[in-house]
Order: sequence, then structure tokens, then C-alpha cells
Amino acid sequence: MKYESKYKDATPKHDDAVRAKKHLGQHFLKDESISKAIADALQFHLNYNSVIEVGPGMGVLTKYLVKNTAIKNFKVVEIDRESVAFLKVNYPDLQILEADFLQLNLEELFDQNFAVIGNFPYNISTQILFKVLDYRDKVPEVVGMFQKEVAERIAAPPGSKTYGITSVLLQAFYDIEYLFTVEPHVFNPPPKVKSAVIRLKRNTRAQLPCDETLFFKIVKTGFNQRRKTLHNALKSLNLQVPEEYKTLRAEVLSVEDYIKIVLANSPA
Repeated sequence: MKYESKYKDATPKHDDAVRAKKHLGQHFLKDESISKAIADALQFHLNYNSVIEVGPGMGVLTKYLVKNTAIKNFKVVEIDRESVAFLKVNYPDLQILEADFLQLNLEELFDQNFAVIGNFPYNISTQILFKVLDYRDKVPEVVGMFQKEVAERIAAPPGSKTYGITSVLLQAFYDIEYLFTVEPHVFNPPPKVKSAVIRLKRNTRAQLPCDETLFFKIVKTGFNQRRKTLHNALKSLNLQVPEEYKTLRAEVLSVEDYIKIVLANSPA
């Protein structure tokens, strides 16, 4: 059954509405089936009912989210004034925050758990996820559009060429699924690269069973010299690297492996 939006008649064509701005990393999605697939990817993991959409633009994803009866508290955050003006006209009942998502205090916006969703601006997409990490105990689920190579890196398993710092830090607290690839022609303007949608679901690890600061430092140091064995890559930290890891490179270790290295360097 074809989806009929109550906002359809009020929404102008993409090429004569809001102008995409390069400095904001805007690429407006114009394929309704993909928009619906992104909205439907929310699984309400751990039973939240609040959602914030980042960078709604002209509401191509928003129109599906406002119809979802499982969402009781829905907000959008948009930094582009032209998009905000458009949304106010076409979605008069929408809770719109004209702000930079990266600067928001999310605990002040929601008193319960909430999901984050969006066709994320590519120039800040990784920063969005690191902000989610800061609020990981409040954010049980994330669904987002990223550049394909970024999405692959985030979801990559240990041993993959694309597995890196972002992969380890996010996978420490989230189970990550690569959902589908999106071609450039479904955007206005088309990006120069393919895109992809991924879903992050909070795992059962309440916190790392080790010093988180040292964990982050070891991961970053190891990958910053990823061609070296861990024995050599971590020399600058003056750490004890367990025998089983000395000859391995950072890219083959799992989250659990990095935890073991931290614990080997923690007071008994």
C-alpha cells in the first residue's frame, strides 16, 4: 500500500524548496521508499518512546516519524534557518529546536530514554555518534544515514581493513547492524560517494570493567600505529602487553581483548 502523507500537498518539490548548503553537509533525500525504510528501522529497543531527529531538512523522514504512534515525545533539531522556517510552515505542531545538536544538553530535553535518528549531515556524522556515546545510558538506539565508508567502518568486525578506533569505541557499548546501501542519485544534490544506513542498539554492558580512560588511550594509540605490532605500538605508554597480544596488530583485537590489556595494567 502506498504511503499517503497528510503533508504531501504542502510540500514543494525538492528543487524549488530549501537550498542545500555545502558548508552544512546537506544532501536532501528525495526517495520516499528509503525515507520510510529509515523510519521503520527503529525497533524501540529497551522500550523507549521518545525520539530526536537530527537534521530534518524539509521533513522527508519527519513525515513518517510523526505518524508513528509508538513515539510519544518527538523533537527535531535543525541548525539551518531556512529549513527551520520550512518546517514551521509545513509541520506547525512539530517541536523544533533551532540549534546545533553537538552543543545540546540532551538530558535537559528528555527525562526518559530516547532514540536518535536522521539523515545525518556527513560533515558531523561521526561527531554525532561520539556525542551519543556521552549519553549512552540514555540512548538505547540510533538509526542513521552515513557515507558508506563511514558506515562500514563503524560496523566493521575485528580483522576487517576498515575496523578502527570508531569501531572499537562504539562497539564497546552498542551492537551495530549495517542495514542497506543508498545510491547517490536519490539525493539532491547527489553526493560524490555512496551512502548507507546503520542501526546501533545498546548492548548489555553497563560500563567497561576497567579504566575507561586507559581503554580509550590504548585503542587510539594502537590504531594510530596500526602497521606496528602492539608490543611496539604501545611502547610509548609504558604498558605491559600480555604475551598473546604482543605480535598482533590493533585491527585484529576485539573489545574484550582491549579490556584484557587494560586489566593487565590495572592495580590488583
